[in-house]
Amino acid sequence: MKAASHDLRKLAEKLVLYGRKLGADEMEVTLYDGREFNVDVRLGRIENLVEADSRYCAFRLFKDKKVASASSSDLSLATLQALVGKALKRASLTHADEFAGLPAPARFKITEDSLKLYDPEVAGLKPQEKIKMALATERIALEDRRITNSFGASFVTNELRTILVNSSGFSGEYLQTYCSLSLGLQAGHGDHLVEDYWFSSKRHLRDLAQPEEVARMAVERTVRQLNPRKVETQNVPVIFEPTMTSWLLAFLFSCVSGTAVYQQTTFLAGRLGEKIGNDLVTVVDDGLLPGRLGSRPFDSEGVPTQRTVVIENGVLRNYLCNTYAARKLNLPATGNGNGRGVVPNNFYLEPGTITPDEIIKSTRKGFLLTRVIGHGLNSVTGDISRGACGLWIEDGQAVFPVSEVTIAGNLGQVLQNIELVGNDIQFESPVCGPTIRVGEMTVAGK
Repeated sequence: MKAASHDLRKLAEKLVLYGRKLGADEMEVTLYDGREFNVDVRLGRIENLVEADSRYCAFRLFKDKKVASASSSDLSLATLQALVGKALKRASLTHADEFAGLPAPARFKITEDSLKLYDPEVAGLKPQEKIKMALATERIALEDRRITNSFGASFVTNELRTILVNSSGFSGEYLQTYCSLSLGLQAGHGDHLVEDYWFSSKRHLRDLAQPEEVARMAVERTVRQLNPRKVETQNVPVIFEPTMTSWLLAFLFSCVSGTAVYQQTTFLAGRLGEKIGNDLVTVVDDGLLPGRLGSRPFDSEGVPTQRTVVIENGVLRNYLCNTYAARKLNLPATGNGNGRGVVPNNFYLEPGTITPDEIIKSTRKGFLLTRVIGHGLNSVTGDISRGACGLWIEDGQAVFPVSEVTIAGNLGQVLQNIELVGNDIQFESPVCGPTIRVGEMTVAGK
């Protein structure tokens, strides 16, 4: 692996030199060397099995503030050099953009080891063991007689080396692993079917939930929806489970992305320094959390990742920017570049101290949101309208499941009306948060 890494880095360096020789003002080359495994099982049988190695090259070059890019899975030097020549010709046909170009050289460098991105146990896990874990997860769940069908269980692993070299003198690489176990189930009969799933995803195998835990959670989440009711349209407190808080934060991320800000497609444009949420709301993007799924030493442009406080006690402090968005907005790049766009690293709502059970027990009447369906998010206005499923809360207890309702509100109002923040953040994805309670949203039913 080390020999392969050395060869790929040399290839990237050759391409950068070749591009400069042909006349490019700046050039950036990224090489990916990956290994993936994915098994899907259903009703005790393998339905899909993928095991593959792959290599991939992508590059950008700039000439007179004009940009062109290309990519290839053929890593022969002759092929890549031909692509560089063609990209330069394409660049000459585009319009110049004063904000185009590579980032300035970084003043510091993050060490790969400190981020704990790689687990040799994941890389060394045998295919038979991965298949066994998927089969065991489904088998355990199907032992519960309330479960009437399975959508299948999956076990996924990835091992990926990323190498980045550019003409500004940057040369870096890092190796990461990923593993995931998931299960989807169905309960009920005839026209009264309900479904749900559960999953665990981590960088390190020791942190991954065991088949028994994934199966138990998938069963509990599925059967709690049996015999749902409709409710009257009303305004009530809404409790977001962690998966739903993650969904809400993904919407928030799209509104604080530098790209959305300079394109004026977010209601948060031009509002830095304003109070947009209450004091309980502190949202952070941090690419330096050891072992987390969104951590990396540098972004796709070679900008070191960092901890950026986006919202601090309700005050909007920062947008998240790649190099281009940062130049457009006259702000610093935050290490969130991904190709031409802006992506989260670990984007999360800081947890509180109260447990999810305490949040539910303190709710006299409300709606526990467990799932959303369809579309209905508008970043220009912040408006939210989604089909929803969940549990109805009365006197601090879940009393019956609810389906065929719509939740509606506005992200700005939601941020202002968060009353309670739980302590149960799990970092199962790069965008995540704990259980929260919003003081009031519209639940539209009968």
